[in-house]
Amino acid sequence: MTAAHSAAPTTADGPEQPEPLWSPGPDRIEGARLTRFQAWAAERFGAPAAVPGDPAASYAALHQWSVDELATFWQAVTEWFEVRFATPYETVLADRSMPGATWFPGATLNYAEHALRAAEDPARAGDPALLYVDETHEPLPVTWAELRRRVGSLAAGLRRLGVRPGDRVSGYLPNIPEAAVALLATAAVGGVWTSCAPDFGARSVLDRFQQVEPVVLFTVDGYRYGGKEHDRTETVAELRRELPGLRATVHIPLLGTPAPEGALEWDALTGADTEPVFEHVPFDHPLWVLYSSGTTGLPKAIVQSQGGILVEHLKQLGLHCDLGPEDRFFWYTSTGWMMWNFLVSGLLTGTTVVLYDGSPGYPATDAQWRVAERTGATLYGTSAAYVMACRKAGVHPGRDFDLSRVQCVATTGSPLPPDGFRWIHDEVSEGLWIASVSGGTDVCSCFAGAVPTLPVHIGELQAPGLGTGLQAWDPQGRPVTGEVGELVVTNPMPSMPIRFWNDPDGSRYRESYFEMFPGNWRHGDWITVTSRGSVVIHGRSDSTLNRQGVRMGSADIYEAVERLPEIRESLVIGVEQPDGGYWMPLFVHLAEGAVLDDALRDRIRRVIREQLSPRHVPDEIIEAPGVPHTLTGKRLEVPVKRLLQGVALDKAVNPGSVDNIELLRFYGRVAEQRAADRP
Repeated sequence: MTAAHSAAPTTADGPEQPEPLWSPGPDRIEGARLTRFQAWAAERFGAPAAVPGDPAASYAALHQWSVDELATFWQAVTEWFEVRFATPYETVLADRSMPGATWFPGATLNYAEHALRAAEDPARAGDPALLYVDETHEPLPVTWAELRRRVGSLAAGLRRLGVRPGDRVSGYLPNIPEAAVALLATAAVGGVWTSCAPDFGARSVLDRFQQVEPVVLFTVDGYRYGGKEHDRTETVAELRRELPGLRATVHIPLLGTPAPEGALEWDALTGADTEPVFEHVPFDHPLWVLYSSGTTGLPKAIVQSQGGILVEHLKQLGLHCDLGPEDRFFWYTSTGWMMWNFLVSGLLTGTTVVLYDGSPGYPATDAQWRVAERTGATLYGTSAAYVMACRKAGVHPGRDFDLSRVQCVATTGSPLPPDGFRWIHDEVSEGLWIASVSGGTDVCSCFAGAVPTLPVHIGELQAPGLGTGLQAWDPQGRPVTGEVGELVVTNPMPSMPIRFWNDPDGSRYRESYFEMFPGNWRHGDWITVTSRGSVVIHGRSDSTLNRQGVRMGSADIYEAVERLPEIRESLVIGVEQPDGGYWMPLFVHLAEGAVLDDALRDRIRRVIREQLSPRHVPDEIIEAPGVPHTLTGKRLEVPVKRLLQGVALDKAVNPGSVDNIELLRFYGRVAEQRAADRP
């Protein structure tokens, strides 16, 4: 199995290349920032010039150059985007080893200074930097001048509270403008930002924040979701009790309640008319701490740098996403997911950033499309799961909303199935650029995905990102094309973690990415790199299905099975047995009114046999009350596998990382019953 869709037909001359779902027109290619960058880099740095009339060859040559001439490429990025170095760098890349790459030694800069640059232009000061939308779907603008003023006032307030470079500042906040202001003010003073969404319970938040010991905590009194108010005052009180290093708690009255005793009021810290003062810190100075899902232990506290994030996000947003001052950038996310950090970085390109705080499907499934319409979003990002939910619910965005400003719909979180590509193309616009992207919290960016000058093929990510030596490797560490392999990155990226928090010897960091293929980043995904350079994601390699030596990603199974209208969601697990056998159950969460009878079981088996592989027909099909997820929406394949192998629930998963612990108890009971039934 080499892709998440049917193989291309063959002719006497070999495989016939399938027609793309969408191709950019000549004007779009010519106008893309990537095209202008390539022409400039060719003249200034010796990059390969574009091949007239062949955008695929042009990008392939530019990508190869960006990997082969890594230091030159990143120098070009900093010059193209006019990165402001307060003190100059000695060299671009002093040490290319992984882990341990040293980027731009000697340089100092500030991320927040770059995020607020557009406010320096008098012509743009009154334009919206942020558009905030809640479940009323009424956009509220925050201008560039107002954002800069609030950040300046709060940065001064943080300094008065004693926050110094390297101090951690935390946010227990929804996706509201105050969260973006707090992040930027923290970066301005050289502090280290970290955040969790308020739907995280106290234990989940403490598992994260206690590791980094914040000195300031920004909180709300509650949040609104699904048309209801959710009070968080007790949770905030517990956080304050359990974080002894806090010097201050700052109260944001989202629900209108007064500040708890001893807390500071948000307005008191952000009301001054103060120009921001930016602390110029070394390139590798910590910017923020992100967290892994923490499903089988404490979440990894992943530290990324001011300079590394700055240049990586300028590349990703400015070249790959083609964002600039005329754009409006909306991605449905929460502050507990790396996509929120990525979204806020849209400010680096002078883009208006759309912040939506609310349920993805309230008051109806089509809510996100309504937000895209109301805000004039030009790039709208969401999850593959939301796209498939819209398809199942019979949503018609192109018919029901004016989405004429939307140039690109992007998805991440899980692979976008082929039916998702077709649905967006058919139900939103046939002229739409569809960008399925894949990366990770670990780099806060994309390994592969959006390229504005390339065609889109169903079920495929367009190409690896510039500066990213992305390959699929077989178990012997050899690159393969057209075959499933491990996602490996062969060169350092500036946004790779500078370290994990509380990992003084770096052992946990090395074990996470560099143990299987020393010196190369192994991410833990199964991918196929196609002959034309596109990428297919098959799911996590640590939960891969391996039947009779044939490997398949779980995402392939989900894509096929969840086409059936009776199946709301599914979970497939491959369990190695103590006797050397292999048990592969498929759990299905049924749509309302559906019944798992013999006829439906037969249809599920037939779909898998005919569309995927007869070897990967499940041994059992079991109805489940639901599929458990991490707090950021990923299916909990590995913890369920551990339960089915007989591991106790408290050893198989960190309960604070799960959206519904009761669902996991169901899978534990399945394991117990299976053990009891064994002779």
